[in-house]
Amino acid sequence: MVAYDCAEWYRYDSAYGIVTSMYIPRIVDDELAELSAGLPAIALEGAKGVGKTATAQRTAVTVFQLDEEPVRIIARADPKRLVRSPHPVLLDEWQRVPALWDLVRRSVDEGAVPGQFLLTGSASADHTDIHSGAGRIVSIHMRPLTLAERGCGTPTVSLTDLLSGKRSPISGTTDVALEDYVREIVTSGFPGLRNLSGRTLRSQLGGYISRIANRDFLEQGHRIRKPQSLHRWMAAYAAATSTTTSYEKIRDAATAGESDKPAKKTTMFYREILERLWILDPIPAWIPTRNHLRRLGEAPKHHLVDPALAARLLGLGTTALLEGEPGPLAIQRDSTALGQLFESLVSLNVRVYAQAKEATIGHLRTQGGEHEVDLIVERDDHRIVAIEVKLAQTVSDDDVRQLRWLQNELGDDLLDAVIVTTGPHAYRRRNDNIAVVPAALLGP
Repeated sequence: MVAYDCAEWYRYDSAYGIVTSMYIPRIVDDELAELSAGLPAIALEGAKGVGKTATAQRTAVTVFQLDEEPVRIIARADPKRLVRSPHPVLLDEWQRVPALWDLVRRSVDEGAVPGQFLLTGSASADHTDIHSGAGRIVSIHMRPLTLAERGCGTPTVSLTDLLSGKRSPISGTTDVALEDYVREIVTSGFPGLRNLSGRTLRSQLGGYISRIANRDFLEQGHRIRKPQSLHRWMAAYAAATSTTTSYEKIRDAATAGESDKPAKKTTMFYREILERLWILDPIPAWIPTRNHLRRLGEAPKHHLVDPALAARLLGLGTTALLEGEPGPLAIQRDSTALGQLFESLVSLNVRVYAQAKEATIGHLRTQGGEHEVDLIVERDDHRIVAIEVKLAQTVSDDDVRQLRWLQNELGDDLLDAVIVTTGPHAYRRRNDNIAVVPAALLGP
């Protein structure tokens, strides 16, 4: 049996009040090392608090922390100094001085060496006066900690092996139970929150959400006149986690009982900025290219960067989730908030593992909703692994009917089919060879 042993670590972040004391290896480390060995400039991007700076600092020789005003003043006064400094040079929160992006791009054109520049940013670029960086600066998306990175069990089933199409034997046992998954949902995958619990954790998550409206939007050049309206919209979006609910329904849920609803333009603005800040992390609809599946929906499946933010926005703690409460803004009436957030947790894991293997992620839903598959992991040859997420310890024939349908539709293009559960054992079903894998046993 594998014991449940989630690691704790601490790091200080002046903006978010987070303290950590040790670095836990990340799956993205290998990707960063491989690309830095051959490319002169890498941008590590993702939401605040996911650990970008700590990861980049491990390889940097010179660090410019551009969230500090004195450093920004120097960077603006003598930007060439950044190029002359011993490398690798880390430009942390580069978007605070947008001109640095073009400086790095020009340095690449002029012959920068592999691994010379690392850039970290908590917002994607939206400056019409800077070059896209295409062909010069390669971006890596960094997300919160996966269960494997948190030390929650020891994975015995590899997404890499599933993508091979070998349909190898599946095995493994874990002690991680439903209560543990719930704890992981509410604790979050932000490294600096791993040591917190109870009211302290809730306060930090609440502060993170409040700063999005009070500071992060402002840093993007936009002042929110009514922060409470943005908070309600985010809560409604959180209630739609793991669904394809329309944005119109999300707006209606955010303004239930109000006659003066925000304009569609306003809520689309919320969405645009939140995606730029990497707070929203929707999964796009899968559009197949090698087969003739018809009438597929094109709506994205909604996810926040971390399911802990969704739980906090909905005011749901461990007790409420375990008791099956739907939350104050339930949009998906045929599922529980816990079921939606567990799927979001699994989706976070699979996305990190897939990125490491250069695979893409989507979801499948026919237009009428007759068929749905939670996650489609696609190789570069367009063959796929299909993954369903089930909040249960056991799996019945009815639970795998969507995967069986997809097998009939795709044939050999379906490399493998998986049900991810909260159960203790990993195995393959005898009658259809579908893999049943506890979330804690699925790894890269």
